[in-house]
Amino acid sequence: MSAAVSYRDYGGPEVLEIVDVPEPHANAGEVRVAVRAAGLNPFDSKVRRGGYLPNHSLPAMQGAEFAGVIDELGEGVTEWELGDEVLGWIGRGAQAEFVVVPKERIARKPADLDWAVAGGIGLVANTAKRAVDSLDLGPDDTVLVTAAAGGVGVIAAQLAKATGAAVVGTASEPHHDFLTRLGVIPVAYGEGEVERLRAAAPDGYTAALDHIGGGAIRTALELGIPAERINTIADHDAVETLGVQGVGGGKKTTVELAEFARQADAGELVVPIRSTYRLPDVVAAYRDLETGHGLGKVVLLIP
Repeated sequence: MSAAVSYRDYGGPEVLEIVDVPEPHANAGEVRVAVRAAGLNPFDSKVRRGGYLPNHSLPAMQGAEFAGVIDELGEGVTEWELGDEVLGWIGRGAQAEFVVVPKERIARKPADLDWAVAGGIGLVANTAKRAVDSLDLGPDDTVLVTAAAGGVGVIAAQLAKATGAAVVGTASEPHHDFLTRLGVIPVAYGEGEVERLRAAAPDGYTAALDHIGGGAIRTALELGIPAERINTIADHDAVETLGVQGVGGGKKTTVELAEFARQADAGELVVPIRSTYRLPDVVAAYRDLETGHGLGKVVLLIP
């Protein structure tokens, strides 16, 4: 038997439990990975609270991204060896001692890349890249990035900056120095935010990458940003009613995942880790994530 995070009822982090499951084994074309780190994402929480995914059934496993060591090879797998360090993705069930995935869903982990970063980079970087690409940004753009210190926002801000665009990011004041070091102009949330945003970019904004939804979309529109140049990963209603874009994750490839890992290892892409927890503390980890505050990713370390 092996340990995994599971839930039998929809609800908050309190419904999560560590359960014993039959130890999985690799079939033909698959590898088994002994997990060392598994990232937490808001998507996990939305699904666990119910009503987010059609045809979702209980009990369910939790987590979609991982990093670890290959400890079993299925028949026909020749491009990988036992002991290889990898990162990858799975539909669900990454928060476990072992995952079994098709060989096409893993990329090689750079030897010096921190386990927590390797286990937490895949989904946020993929989502951020899809969103940034949707706006066709360039040196003539000034981009508003909301929640620029969050898991996706901090990557989106860096990828937007890499296009040559000027980037202004909203964030809590304790994270302003960090954003400034990334070349992002930080602006505090709260009363007077619109005025501060206008002062940060006197010539105006041409695009927005939103990770909050609601009032943040209205703020972007008030700043004169055309709806078609606003992309949100947090407000599906705004996509329907206001005509903004809603491009998020998807189209994952191991080539892209390997490049994210390379960039993080080289220091070209900064992936801050807000906090790490051990598998038995998964409830506390999700409570931390669901505060919506903090700089970067929350990651489970396993074992």
